[in-house]
Amino acid sequence: MSEATSSPGHDRRVALVTLGCARNEVDSEELAGRLASEGWRVTTDSDDADVVLVNTCGFVAQAKQDSVDTLLAAADGGAAVVAAGCLAERYGEQLAGALPEAAAVLSFDDYPDISDRLSAVLAGEQLPAHAPRDRRKLLPLTPADRAEARTGVRLPGHAQPGSSEPDQATPAHLRPVLRRRLDRSPVAPLKLASGCDRRCTFCAIPQFRGAFVSRPPEELLAEAEWLADSGVRELLLVSENSTSYGKDLGDPRLLEQLLPQLAAVTGIARVRVSYLQPAEMRPSLVEAIATTPGVAPYFDLSFQHASEPVLRRMRRFGSTERFLSLLQEVRRLAPEAGARSNVIVGFPGETRPDVAELARFLEAASLDAIGVFRYSDEDGTEAAELPGKVSDAAIARRYDRLLALAEELCAQRAAERVGSTVEVLVDSVEEGVVEGRAAHQAPEVDGCTTLVGQVAGLVPGDLVTAKVCDSDGVDLVAEPLQSAPVAAEDRQTAGR
Repeated sequence: MSEATSSPGHDRRVALVTLGCARNEVDSEELAGRLASEGWRVTTDSDDADVVLVNTCGFVAQAKQDSVDTLLAAADGGAAVVAAGCLAERYGEQLAGALPEAAAVLSFDDYPDISDRLSAVLAGEQLPAHAPRDRRKLLPLTPADRAEARTGVRLPGHAQPGSSEPDQATPAHLRPVLRRRLDRSPVAPLKLASGCDRRCTFCAIPQFRGAFVSRPPEELLAEAEWLADSGVRELLLVSENSTSYGKDLGDPRLLEQLLPQLAAVTGIARVRVSYLQPAEMRPSLVEAIATTPGVAPYFDLSFQHASEPVLRRMRRFGSTERFLSLLQEVRRLAPEAGARSNVIVGFPGETRPDVAELARFLEAASLDAIGVFRYSDEDGTEAAELPGKVSDAAIARRYDRLLALAEELCAQRAAERVGSTVEVLVDSVEEGVVEGRAAHQAPEVDGCTTLVGQVAGLVPGDLVTAKVCDSDGVDLVAEPLQSAPVAAEDRQTAGR
């Protein structure tokens, strides 16, 4: 279906509330598309809604608590409240039992019939919650065997083989897009793939998101064109592990081929890749991200730690020297490239020397943004059973120390960019304040850039070449260098 509209004569109203990451935003827009095509009025405002559908996050303890709090708050409004998303998928009937305020707890398997499920809720029917299952076991262990085995396995954001929505006999570029936008932002996430085949001992995501499955390139290009037609200027490529894209489609270097094709979509000014796995980074992908016109030289590298003993216990690979070597190669190709990462402190067995090694890495890495997280046991993970637990007090001290260090280092990195030239995509213009993001700044998780000086006439979606004149923490202040925004087509052809 194309961007769906509500059918006259229907008066069912549903509010979609999205928590968590950009992948959830894509899933919510798929649900919105399905519901709107069935005549539902879809909004993000819970006021006067008949149903509030909360797309929850179930990654870590704080995210789970936020999801529960949101469900409870929604229930206070008087509408029927339905839980979907990762927390709902992960805990199913357990969540339903603990949260009677929710009228229903749905699985990813319910998404194709979401309109029927919500209609049943409004009719007062009691929908039994699902028993959670390990979704990694729904598809073959061998990635190449998954495409043919996918029939009947529901993957949010993917076309469903064997179903009529969309018709698989129709070429991808002619199929309607199963999505409806929930905002008018000039940046939108585009889901490359679902699931993850890695076995990081602290992470439960593969259990409820399943094995890694790539979306076909033609499906992605069709959705990118649809997004561009709806006003999107920047595509944020998301998945659980973008470096694995294509391995189940017979070409582990498929992302290198896809990036220039996405950047060439008419109207798209910038393509950004997120969720890169350092252990899977290869020279050809580093080069493609660093040098392809229209692709942001931006490296979202999930290092998690730098101490080799800790990384081994996490079932991850690398070291301070290997990570620094990777960053050195990135900056050899693109000296102004952006780099960000997340790290975990307090993992079982972590010692003071391990923390010192992590600090040594961060001090040498010159990252633009660093997310610092405290370790906590997650249900069903291998790390929850590991010996050598770090006390809560020690985790708190290490977290405070590393967070302060990260803020100081990232502020220094931003200050080093003063005097440089950046390309800023305008995100918002409110009461004369023009804010956007340079190529090294991803939406939501990194800093932003405020444009000052000759900014009259700029609107969201404009791409502006500017000179950085100041910094404030990780944020920048910059002055436009030209009177008119850079046209997307000019940006895409520059340097070819």
